[in-house]
Amino acid sequence: MRALEDAVLDPAAKPSPEVLRSVRALGTASPLRARLEDGAEVLSGEEPVVDLGLITDLSTFDVGAVAPQYDIPVEMQPQVAQYIQFFQGPGRKWFRKWMSRSTRYIPLMTPLLERGGLPRDTVYLAMIESGFSPGATSWARAAGPWQFIATTGRRFGLRQDFWVDERRDPLKATVAAGRYLNELHGALGHWYLAWAGYNAGGEKLRRMVERRGTRDFWAISDGKGLAKETKHYVPKLIACALVAKHPRAFGFSEDEFDFQQPLEFDEVPVVEPTDLDVLARAAGTTTERIHDLNPELRRWCTPPASAARPYLVKVPSGTKDTVVAALARIPASERLTYRIHHVRKGDTLSRIALQYRSAPEAILQFNRLRSAKTLRINSELAIPVPSARALAEGGHGLERQVARARAQGYVAPAPDEEVPAGTRTGRARALAQGTVKSEVVDGKTRVQYGVQSGDSLWTIAQRFNVSVEQIQTWNNLGKKARKGLQVGTVLTVWPGPAAGPIEVTPAAVLAKADVSATVVQPAKTTAAAPAPAGKPGIHQVAEGETLWSVAQQYGVSVDDLKRWNRIRHARSLRPGLSLRVGGPPD
Repeated sequence: MRALEDAVLDPAAKPSPEVLRSVRALGTASPLRARLEDGAEVLSGEEPVVDLGLITDLSTFDVGAVAPQYDIPVEMQPQVAQYIQFFQGPGRKWFRKWMSRSTRYIPLMTPLLERGGLPRDTVYLAMIESGFSPGATSWARAAGPWQFIATTGRRFGLRQDFWVDERRDPLKATVAAGRYLNELHGALGHWYLAWAGYNAGGEKLRRMVERRGTRDFWAISDGKGLAKETKHYVPKLIACALVAKHPRAFGFSEDEFDFQQPLEFDEVPVVEPTDLDVLARAAGTTTERIHDLNPELRRWCTPPASAARPYLVKVPSGTKDTVVAALARIPASERLTYRIHHVRKGDTLSRIALQYRSAPEAILQFNRLRSAKTLRINSELAIPVPSARALAEGGHGLERQVARARAQGYVAPAPDEEVPAGTRTGRARALAQGTVKSEVVDGKTRVQYGVQSGDSLWTIAQRFNVSVEQIQTWNNLGKKARKGLQVGTVLTVWPGPAAGPIEVTPAAVLAKADVSATVVQPAKTTAAAPAPAGKPGIHQVAEGETLWSVAQQYGVSVDDLKRWNRIRHARSLRPGLSLRVGGPPD
């Protein structure tokens, strides 16, 4: 929308001389304007609504007729007229959305502003900042209905961490915005300057006031020093306030708006991290509805809290007692707890899930990641895990969580599609897997082999009829490499005399992978000793385990496990199932 504003609201494009003279006369002729400009008083209280009729000519619009209905200073300047025309024309679809959403948040925000000592109509600042959208995020990473940047949000008490971002909480952000605007108004002496300072920064406006020797926003705006966005900010807010209170007078019909119901809710104190799906079932509503009431939550659960300071989660109005009673009845076997994992080099989603006895789909859902073929180093993940009591009671909370995640469209990538965190860009585009190069050197065959999902040094040694120690020597691997390898690591192997035929992976698999960079740091997953060939062992499947994670433990392939256990679909794996590891099936 801003690009359209810039194109339409050209500061050089002035209204006609007649309009210019009229609107300036209206503004300066108003005795209310004079009182407001010297900061002597601010109007308050509700005034009877004036029926303006349809305004067809802004040059004849008497702003003084409606000024008593506002507790902020309103006046008709050329830039205000331009913005009204913008909302009537090119910006009409945006104004419709803002108005439709305003009925949800204005009844909530205005009492908070008034309680903080601000004019109630300050609420229209949130309208031009975000269109009253808690989910709004700007190019500068400002967030929420009042568009706080991170540092300013923290300065005014808005919590921002792994679990929540209170810049998106319409209540707390409104209180914080009120404190900030009061601070700006106290320093700058006029609401127009306070609004401009909210956009450009209070210190910048303070310097402009000192340099110009005036607190007249319009005089400051006519000169140099303010960005175009800030020059437009105040007239945009005034235009919004005028049109929002009198939409019919400015050519809007009620049929154009899809007014939302006012935001109403109850607050329920919770201490343990609680799944939003559990809260939804307790309240008899949907997970989406719970999240809509709590837009500050960054995960699909409430944050950890304490009995002294529980987290107040919002639920639909009238459901508090029902939710409290329902939560008390939830058995421990259905409860999950959470761990925080800091992504390190070499991590993949499947390895992290294995480490915490969790499941990839559950991790995706709780972190709102639709896809995670690769993870960012130093990022944080919430890992849902069964509580100790849940495990003792044989609960299936994690299994239910996985089922819900899959139903919501969260699908974990296959392990052989994952790219370890920290992999270089070229390698991330296409990891080398399988035998990617075979050549004869001094009469001997040398193979460049890309590690595949399920590989271990032992399985690779068996494949090429060599020993693990030989592979370690050829590739300068330490003893820790026995614990696991990263998918895509390229190893040099000199096959033994009895090795089977070598199939070279098509060159396309290599893409821009750097086969000369042979070794990546080994993964941290510890592999169990492989079951001896011909003497099958039995593995009891634990909650959260996959065929891939079991194969990693025993140094075998997923295909081997499928063949030995006559498994056709990997997703048929269930906790408690006994898997044969090694040897032919009965």
